[in-house]
Amino acid sequence: MKNQTEVSEFVLLGLTNLPGLQHFLFPLFLLLYMTSLLGNGAIITTVVTEPRLHTPMYFFLGNLSSLDICFSTVTVPKMLSGFLSEHQTISFAGCLAQLHFFHLLGSSESVLLAVMAYDRYVAICNPLRYRLVMSPQACLLLAAATWSTGFLHALISTVMTSRLHYCGSNLIPHFFCDIKPLLSLACGSTNLNLTLLNIDAGVLGLSSFVLTLFSYIYIISFLLLKVHSRESRRKAFSTCASHLTVVSLFYIPVLGNYMISSPGFPSERDMIPTLMYSIVTPVLNPLIYTLRNEEVKTALKKFLNRNLFPKRT
Repeated sequence: MKNQTEVSEFVLLGLTNLPGLQHFLFPLFLLLYMTSLLGNGAIITTVVTEPRLHTPMYFFLGNLSSLDICFSTVTVPKMLSGFLSEHQTISFAGCLAQLHFFHLLGSSESVLLAVMAYDRYVAICNPLRYRLVMSPQACLLLAAATWSTGFLHALISTVMTSRLHYCGSNLIPHFFCDIKPLLSLACGSTNLNLTLLNIDAGVLGLSSFVLTLFSYIYIISFLLLKVHSRESRRKAFSTCASHLTVVSLFYIPVLGNYMISSPGFPSERDMIPTLMYSIVTPVLNPLIYTLRNEEVKTALKKFLNRNLFPKRT
C-alpha cells in the first residue's frame, strides 16, 4: 500500500518527562515485565508438560498466557528504552506495526475470555455432552477463530490509520502508538476513522462481553436452581472465580478507555487504564490462576520440583 505522508517518524512522549521519576519507573516496569514473562511462561510450560492439564479449560489458559506474554512485549520494551533515552523515536512503519499487534492481541484476548466463559458454561451446565461439544477439534477451531478475529480487527484499524495524512506535529502523548493519539495528530477529517473505530470496537468488545455475561448468568442460575449440593456449588464457583476475576481486570479498564472516554482526544488519564490491561493484568493473571486453582498449583509445584530439585539416585 502506498502511503503519502510528510511524517517519517514519531516521538513517544511516554509516561513522564521527569528524570527522577523515570529512574524509578524503569526498574518497576522491568520487574513487572520479567514477572509477566516468568509467570505466564510457567503456566504455558506446566500446561504443556502435565498430562492432567490436557483439557479444554487449560488449553485456553495456555492461549491466554501466550497472549499476555505477547501483549506486554508489544509495549513494555519500547517503554523501557524510552526511560533510558531523552527522545524516544519510532518510525512510521514501526508505529503502525505496534498499533497492529497491540490491537490484534487485545481483541483476541477479549474473544478468548468469552470462549473460556462458554467452556465453563458447557462444563457446568451440560457436563454429559462436554467432551463432545469441546472436542479437541472444536477447541482448535475456537482458538483459530479467536486469533483470526483479532487479526481482522487489527487489520481494519491499521489500514484505516495508515491512510491518514500526517503533516504537523509528530509528538505522540502516549507510551506507545495507539489509534486515539494518532488520530489527534492527523491532518484533515478523521470522522470515518472514528466511526469505524466506534463500530468495530463496540461490536467486538460488547459481543464478547455479552457472551461472557450471559454464560455466567446461565451458570449462576443453574447452580442456584438445579444444584443442591453445597460442595458441588462451592467447587463450581471456585472454578469460575479465577476467570471472573481476570474478566473484571480486563474489561473494566478497556471499557473505560475505548467506550467511555472520547476517541481521538487522548489525555494522560487514558494511559492509566492502558497500563492496567496491557502490563499489570498480564502480571496478575498467572497469580490469580495459581493461587485459586488447586490443579494448576499442584501441577506447577510438581513441575518445579521435577526440574529445579530433581531426586538424586
